[in-house]
Amino acid sequence: MTISRQEVEEFLYREARFLDDRQWDEWLALYAPHAEFWMPSWDDDETLVEDPQTEISLMYYPTKQGLEDRIFRIRTERSSATSLPEPRTIHHISNVEILEQDAEKLEVRFNWLTFNFRYKTTDSYYGASFYTLETGDDGLKIARKKVVLTNDYIHHVIDIYHV
Repeated sequence: MTISRQEVEEFLYREARFLDDRQWDEWLALYAPHAEFWMPSWDDDETLVEDPQTEISLMYYPTKQGLEDRIFRIRTERSSATSLPEPRTIHHISNVEILEQDAEKLEVRFNWLTFNFRYKTTDSYYGASFYTLETGDDGLKIARKKVVLTNDYIHHVIDIYHV
């Protein structure tokens, strides 16, 4: 089955909307059970770390279960990283490219910008994301999400809804 760039864009826009609207169940439903979510840190100004198992990452969840736990902590305020009040976010997505595609999966890259408003202050985060999307009877699912945060000098905790 061939998936068009428009279908991929609509999927990415939907994921962004679910984050902005805090539709956590719908957001989690976009992920395959074995989905990896990784935001590597910068080793230096030009090099990202390469292994989330042995090097420090900004975020790393090896499976969807880690994301489910994170959402549980956000919902129940059982996390030191939980922001109260929750920030308002708007995600912008651009430069969507399908890098590779076969019958079972797609490799996708896109740029993103997220504005975050909290305590009368607006912050912005931006970078590029690299997804492995699996195709199936129930539509596209995220099997791998690698988020490269370009402006990584941040003054507070960053969470899944910021990226």
